[in-house]
Amino acid sequence: MIRVVIVDDHHLVRSGIRTLLSADPRIEVVAEAANGRDGVAAALESRPDVVLMDLSMPQMDGVAATRAIIAADIATSVVVLTSFSDRDRVRDVLAAGATGYVLKDCEPQELLAAVHTAAAGNVPLDPRVAGALLPEPAGEPGPSLSPREIDVLRLVAQGMANKQIGRALGITERTVKAHLGRVFRELGVLDRTSAALWARDHLV
Repeated sequence: MIRVVIVDDHHLVRSGIRTLLSADPRIEVVAEAANGRDGVAAALESRPDVVLMDLSMPQMDGVAATRAIIAADIATSVVVLTSFSDRDRVRDVLAAGATGYVLKDCEPQELLAAVHTAAAGNVPLDPRVAGALLPEPAGEPGPSLSPREIDVLRLVAQGMANKQIGRALGITERTVKAHLGRVFRELGVLDRTSAALWARDHLV
């Protein structure tokens, strides 16, 4: 059973999402919240597998709420569900630790698939926002990796499996997968072999 928290400031939207998710026998909606602050509290209390997070909300926006949930290291994947697809918003929330990004006008089955994908430790990303992750045309700023992501990448380069990396760093295997998803996006690679090759060339 995949346990989900819905965070959105519109009651009608939350109700519609709950109805859709509840039709899937493998998904259970365990909590809802109408703002980012309450969303963080709900996630910390219920420790769901997936949080569906809106971006524009009162009291605490989706970026800050995502950052707080990921910082708590409760093995929860945050999937952004929003109407916004501009480059800055996409990059800001993915940098904050979101696992995936889905637009609200997606098909119902696409949202269900995104929940299952995130719960499995993979990265659901709407193709329409994928362009926001491409490098800027000018300049070569290089990947922006957190210290923990670099730790994970170094161990990948040493040939460790996700479970071994988790044990070495004291984090869950799901958290390792989430870190790798962000590493892959930052490096512009699709698999751990390519990431390991990059690490061997760029990390000492």
